[in-house]
Amino acid sequence: MHLFGHISTLTMLFMGVAAFCAGFVDAIAGGGGLIQLPALLLGLSSSPTVQVLGTNKLSAVFGTSAAAVIYRRKVKPDVKFTLTMAVPAFFGSMGGALLASRLPTHALRPIVFVLLVAVVIYTWRKPDLGQIEILRHSHLRRSQIAVLAGGGIGFYDGIFGPGTGTFLMLVLVASLGFAFLTASSMAKVVNVATNVGAILIFGIHRVILWKVGLVLGMANIAGGILGARVAIRGGSSLVRRVFLVVTVLLIVKVGVDTISHW
Repeated sequence: MHLFGHISTLTMLFMGVAAFCAGFVDAIAGGGGLIQLPALLLGLSSSPTVQVLGTNKLSAVFGTSAAAVIYRRKVKPDVKFTLTMAVPAFFGSMGGALLASRLPTHALRPIVFVLLVAVVIYTWRKPDLGQIEILRHSHLRRSQIAVLAGGGIGFYDGIFGPGTGTFLMLVLVASLGFAFLTASSMAKVVNVATNVGAILIFGIHRVILWKVGLVLGMANIAGGILGARVAIRGGSSLVRRVFLVVTVLLIVKVGVDTISHW
């Protein structure tokens, strides 16, 4: 009998490697779900999709939390402002998770595809974007944007998910004027909030494979710590490059998924 029921040790190893890689990439520029979620869909193919989503959130929150701690020690973003975005993101994610099994999320794919393409074009055409921190708007206006963006992106993460880190980074860098490195640090905290909100809902509905998620979470932590350290060493220019690569890969993934559902 396998330690994880019907899941073989080889399958767990495969998902563990994916969780490590996802934690590493996610810590630098977001987009870890691009690696981890498909791996879990393969490894847990006999489980309902909502159970895979819940288990993925549980695993991801560990790596994101670890990366947030590493960033906090080195980058030290504005805690009050970060929480201004994280709190509505938490409640938004809960609302999205409640509707995750009720709404046809495939209908969101074409919209997400177009938005991601716009993100890549915008970032590519502005090579200086996010290299230095030049805050925009008044403090009140920045807080209002943070609340609205946090709640909206949190809802999106709870109900669907792909590109959450990308959208958080874009708001923080392009709209508010933060440098990529600082934005990545803040996005991690907001992403922890969205993951916890979704986990609470998925947990209440008992659709999380806790043992699997906790083990994969350990691998995600290792990747998250390494990724955060690499990002801090490489600075905003590295984060920007990884951000562009991950977003392009997300475009390909969402595009393929969209076509396959036509």
